[in-house]
Amino acid sequence: MASTPKNQDGRGDPAAGAGTDPVEEIATAWQRERPGTPVSSIGIVTPLWQLAKLFGDDRRRVLARAGVDPATLDLLSVLRRGGEPYALTTRELAHRCLVTAGAVSQRVARAEREGLVTREPGEGRPRSVLVRLTAAGHERVEATVDQVLGRETELLDALTDEQQDQLAGLLRILLRDAQQRLGDDRIGQVGAD
Repeated sequence: MASTPKNQDGRGDPAAGAGTDPVEEIATAWQRERPGTPVSSIGIVTPLWQLAKLFGDDRRRVLARAGVDPATLDLLSVLRRGGEPYALTTRELAHRCLVTAGAVSQRVARAEREGLVTREPGEGRPRSVLVRLTAAGHERVEATVDQVLGRETELLDALTDEQQDQLAGLLRILLRDAQQRLGDDRIGQVGAD
């Protein structure tokens, strides 16, 4: 590995490292321009934003190659994760997909046209609708989820298993605290509309 050129006083030459870490450059620029501005969050929040964008864009490309849109995969995944009989009411779907009833209705209609789900009257409530995963929907979600999660596993290869566990734990702590502070405990999925 090449060493960083040093100034006469033995410190690293700032010009030599220019452009090597844009996140650090942002924090340094704020410190220079506005001394006292709290910049400690930049080294964490900025990479999180960048990673969310990169992972989201990559997920959309994987889904496009698989021929499924993010909203449909979200719907199918929620039904599949629900376990047998792979059926939920539209109300439950809206809650678990973190979307409005109207958005769920659109997702269900699109998936139904593609033969991925069926709708039937629900039990108990007069206007309740039960959405059930079809065999084609089950097959689609199984194949697509493997592609998405396999790709995302590849994107984490730079970290050891231990580092991944440590990062996952730290992110859980940060997420729970942010949810509590912001009063928002919804969990969304990057790449799902």
